[in-house]
Amino acid sequence: MSRQGGVDPMRPRASLRTAVVWEVLRDALERRAKAADTEVLDVLDTGGGTGNFAVPVARLGHRVTVVDPSPDALFALERRAAEAGVTERVSGVQGDVQGLLDVITPAGYDMVLCHGVLEYVDDPAEGVSHVAGALRPAGALSLLAAGRGGAVLARALAGHFAEAQHALGDPDGRWGSGDSLPRRFTAEELTRLVTDAGLRAAAVHGVRIFADLVPGVLVDTEPGALDALLRLELAAAEDPGFHAVATQLHVLAERD
Repeated sequence: MSRQGGVDPMRPRASLRTAVVWEVLRDALERRAKAADTEVLDVLDTGGGTGNFAVPVARLGHRVTVVDPSPDALFALERRAAEAGVTERVSGVQGDVQGLLDVITPAGYDMVLCHGVLEYVDDPAEGVSHVAGALRPAGALSLLAAGRGGAVLARALAGHFAEAQHALGDPDGRWGSGDSLPRRFTAEELTRLVTDAGLRAAAVHGVRIFADLVPGVLVDTEPGALDALLRLELAAAEDPGFHAVATQLHVLAERD
């Protein structure tokens, strides 16, 4: 996790939530750059907010366009990019997934990030279709969304058994009227969405399989616990058996 260009700035608790996605994303960027015989890729981050991924990607040397509906988030992105010294490689555009192809160049990007967006859009299939439309031939999509099974497990372990059962049977994976997320997904649902959009699901990873369940005091005070938990998250991420209980699911999809 200490390699140059790692998640910015890889704060201990933040690293638990981003390590798996960052490892997959960084490797995918390296492969895409090698295949395209270039050191600089054009990356689109939809719903990228303040630049949690955009700024580290720019620090790797790539050009990043962030599309986000919030002017405040885009202002924070600009400030964060300046602090990281990558202002010339990061640009912000106000917009959302629904009107994505109206504010960016269709088929103009080597990699598209769509993290934490599908939970909120009215039509997830349409959303994935739009982000797929931003990809160049042989481009890749990094898709991250909330996992249905992780919510069921979390509510049960918190003693909210009725809510856990509700989430288990709810079509959108919601545990009740107080749930802040409009919907959650299974790995199969996300894979089908990218396939229907004309992409190939190259890899599926579980994210935050254990991180949200382990008491924070243990991670913060037990010597070596953070590093050990990070290694465990990375090791379990590719195992399909753990996808059903992950807080989030990550799909790396490619356009053939």
